[in-house]
Amino acid sequence: MSEVHTPELPQDPGWVRDEQLHLLSLSGTLAGLSITGVTLFHTLGRGSEVRTIADAVLAGSALMFLLCTYFIFFALRTKRHRLAPTLVNIADGLFLLALTGMVGAGIIMVYTVW
Repeated sequence: MSEVHTPELPQDPGWVRDEQLHLLSLSGTLAGLSITGVTLFHTLGRGSEVRTIADAVLAGSALMFLLCTYFIFFALRTKRHRLAPTLVNIADGLFLLALTGMVGAGIIMVYTVW
């Protein structure tokens, strides 16, 4: 049986920092977009159950994106080199969950229009 080879990420601190800064910016942007979606649902009215579910999912995604920005910010600022990778992993997990929720809310929105 052959071994599965997983490519390693570059260990260049500059590359890692750039990735964190991009994720920080993207998380903030997607949090704002999620909040905009929640606002649109409230503005449009008609509180159907499906829209309420999409509204709750978007609100949860917005919260996770905001938490992600904090974890990345603290990872960039910490002087404790052992803590930074843990903070980055938490931020990555939150980002993935929030993005998945946002995609799910998008599918729900398309379903309600269709």
